[in-house]
Amino acid sequence: MAQNDGQERTEEATPKRLREAREKGQVARSRELTTMAMLLAGAGALLFMGEGIVTGLLAIFKRNFSVERERIFDPSSLPNLFLQAIFDAVLLLAPLFVLLAVVAVFSSIAISGWNFSTQALAFKWEKLDPIKGMGRIFAVRGLIELLKALAKFLLIGAVAVGLLWNEMGAFLQLGELPLHSALAQTARLLLWSFLIIGSSMIAIALLDVPFQIWDHARQLKMSRQEVKEEHKQTEGNPEVRGRIRQLQREMAQRRMMAEVPDADVVITNPTHYAVALRYDQQRMRAPKVVAMGADLVAAQIRTVAEEHGVPLLSAPPLARALYHNAEVGQEIPAGLYQAVAQVLAYVFHLNEVGGEPRELTELPIPEELRHD
Repeated sequence: MAQNDGQERTEEATPKRLREAREKGQVARSRELTTMAMLLAGAGALLFMGEGIVTGLLAIFKRNFSVERERIFDPSSLPNLFLQAIFDAVLLLAPLFVLLAVVAVFSSIAISGWNFSTQALAFKWEKLDPIKGMGRIFAVRGLIELLKALAKFLLIGAVAVGLLWNEMGAFLQLGELPLHSALAQTARLLLWSFLIIGSSMIAIALLDVPFQIWDHARQLKMSRQEVKEEHKQTEGNPEVRGRIRQLQREMAQRRMMAEVPDADVVITNPTHYAVALRYDQQRMRAPKVVAMGADLVAAQIRTVAEEHGVPLLSAPPLARALYHNAEVGQEIPAGLYQAVAQVLAYVFHLNEVGGEPRELTELPIPEELRHD
């Protein structure tokens, strides 16, 4: 019995669970659907091929019961005669057998599609365990299967009794008819028997197919703990993923800091933001952001820049605009070309004439790029 401790199977099966079930051969199947389809297919085959089958069987009977006296007393000819009769009968009934085989295959895969599993064919010792076998019999599914079998027996039995009662006269007359007529009448009775019994199976199949789909989904349901465990196995442990992301951030930060010494200028807020830019007129179409960060990362960028003599320029509006609109390793937004050009021109001028940089606050920054 399921417990209310998180182990109750209330969650729908995950794609991974469904895939593993198919690999094990656990798919929804309805034997009643297959039985109904084969009965109706057999009735249809007799409807179209019945006359040919009856005629062929008569020919085989006639040929094998009209044997010369010499062949009857020849021990070597009778086995050949018998084998030839079997071959002719199989050849005559082969189309019917092929049709029934095809119908059986396609009706069995109509619900869940084609699925071939070698695991389902493997021998399992637990299937021979009588205790587990009794447990399956007295389980809820075993009870449902028992009730379904009883209902099927009663329905088909009632239909068969009604059919026999209705055709009692026809069955009794078979012994009085000539062989050809008796066989034709037998084919007609078989045809209608298949049709009527097959039609009665439609009701059972219509109930069994939805039940099998529902029961298959019920058996594959998972508890919340199972879903969590599968998620851990698929996506990885949250702690491990967090550690991996932390290491990735540290590696990216180290690579970013390694680019700061080659920057032309570091634009600051002056303490909250820092954005390092580089511009090579020969190779770059526009200045590129080589590093940027806020708070502690910004402080580290300023420290590395000071150690390597990279100019630090305080331009709070531009620093905020770059931080919120640019990406590391990418060119600056087109809307900031003019403002950055003025900053770079000012820095290059200071490099030539010397002097301490002053704070730049009046820069042409579009309103849509401002972050005040």
